[in-house]
Amino acid sequence: MKALWKVFPALRRSYPCSGHASSERRANASKLLVHFPVWSSSSGCSAMYATAVTGANAADEPAFRPQKALVLTKFSRYEFEKRRHAHLTEEQLVKDLEARGSDYNSLVHHHKIHTKNRELVVNTLRENGIETRLVDRFDYTDSNIDWADVIITTGGDGTFLMAASKIHSRDKPVIGINSDPSRSIGYLCLPGHYTENFPVALQRLLTGKFQWMWRQRLRVTLKGEHAFDAPVELHDQQLQYPEYRFLDCWQEQHRKPQDEACPPGHASHLLPVRSLNEVFVGESLSSRVSYYELSIDGSPRVKLKSSGLTVCSGTGSTSWSFNINKVTPQCVQRILDIVSSETGVDIPARGTQLIDRITTKFNNSLIFDPSKCLMAYTIRDPVVFGTDFSSKPRGFAKRIEVKSRMFDACLVIDGGLSFVFNDGATAVFEIFEEDALRTVQFVD
Repeated sequence: MKALWKVFPALRRSYPCSGHASSERRANASKLLVHFPVWSSSSGCSAMYATAVTGANAADEPAFRPQKALVLTKFSRYEFEKRRHAHLTEEQLVKDLEARGSDYNSLVHHHKIHTKNRELVVNTLRENGIETRLVDRFDYTDSNIDWADVIITTGGDGTFLMAASKIHSRDKPVIGINSDPSRSIGYLCLPGHYTENFPVALQRLLTGKFQWMWRQRLRVTLKGEHAFDAPVELHDQQLQYPEYRFLDCWQEQHRKPQDEACPPGHASHLLPVRSLNEVFVGESLSSRVSYYELSIDGSPRVKLKSSGLTVCSGTGSTSWSFNINKVTPQCVQRILDIVSSETGVDIPARGTQLIDRITTKFNNSLIFDPSKCLMAYTIRDPVVFGTDFSSKPRGFAKRIEVKSRMFDACLVIDGGLSFVFNDGATAVFEIFEEDALRTVQFVD
């Protein structure tokens, strides 16, 4: 297994993902009833039916009646430090944090906020007759997921992404609660004012005052010698060393089968996780050039060199992909200056307001509907382009195939799982309606 620290430089991003609703979805809020299939116990879930209701008769029909809820919670920074330095006393931990420039009192303060809101979620569910299990990522197993009718996360977008990655059924909703809105926006979670008012949110769910929102996800198939190698988990892996409990489960549940259709050493592996945000492909060290072959929707492969490749869904179009492709007012100003100089046409009112409008309009065009069955790809910092590729560093696709020509590369799903992706390996990205994630949206 390659050194874990190598993965980080290529994966840094500072903006969370967003889940803005489309105007079409907002318009659909006027519909009174939208019926969905009844869930059967044969699927492994308790019997449950779902009806999205808005309007005067919303209270007449229950829309969301789970019997079993699995609450996935994040580790607070305080819990992280306590587990990482289990040998230290509280006094020693205070000194260690101070030496690193961290504020112990602030960590404890936000830990208390997180745990208080987490307990509110759990207690509210139980008070409403819903059997509830509270787990962290180490116990977020297939058996616990299959047991539950609904997955509720208490944390931020990272916790939501972790929960979503292992959900395979369109019938199992994932609902996010931002446990500390003062520290993160939580685009994928319910609005922040429901954090301390979760009983109100639950009543809205139980009485059908919401809409289902289907977020499309990426399906990834790996082909090659290392297709079945265990991934590196990037979620605070310091906490897992030397346990690697998630990886132990992975190895037990996803052993390499006999695949006669593939040549020896070239197995094909449909990964058992789905990407809600994006997948990154590239060298583990961001300072190295990534070399690969790319095919879009069945087109001939083109050899490319760049700082890697990202493939995102509509949900992920507001996240890393957005920040790679967005323009700044400074850039727009310079382009307008050049256009004016080259054409001899004076562009009137080249002031701050015009620049800001153009910047905003372009950047908003990068975002697309999370429910749309489409992927967006971005070639980061392209070095050269072949003429067959039409010099398009970004675009949309239904199917993408990438063949690695790299020697210390990774394929990373939602910033959480890193798979080996070295020379000769191939990754196929596809998007299917049956992989969509069921989430909820309040229309206020």
